[in-house]
Amino acid sequence: MLDLVDGSRRLLHAWKLTLLRFAVTRDESDRLNVAALAAELDRLGGRRTAHEAFHFFRRTSSRLCAAINGQSQNAADTLDRFCKQIEEPRLRLAFAAAAGITHSDPAPSQAPRPKRNPDLFRGLPARGSASL
Repeated sequence: MLDLVDGSRRLLHAWKLTLLRFAVTRDESDRLNVAALAAELDRLGGRRTAHEAFHFFRRTSSRLCAAINGQSQNAADTLDRFCKQIEEPRLRLAFAAAAGITHSDPAPSQAPRPKRNPDLFRGLPARGSASL
């Protein structure tokens, strides 16, 4: 069971990387690779009957590829939503750059650091040279 979960996680990561590659190249062969990985992920989702087949990744891939190519009306929203769902920060930033998403994640808080207490080490012996 652990191997199945690990394999699914790797396949999902490969799908995200393939989407990144398509966003960079906009090449038809890369779009076909995205579709192939999406079909494989859907196949892992299980199949009850032919009419109830799992199509999440194929539908999502189709929407994302159309948005990357600028062929959908709400392309920016679609790409932004997908980008926010990417957990790995470096992959998220790379996808945002490749897809042309202009706003970035908010910068970490630049709150001032608390001042050091000058009396923190008062009373401790001075550090001398260590003799062994």
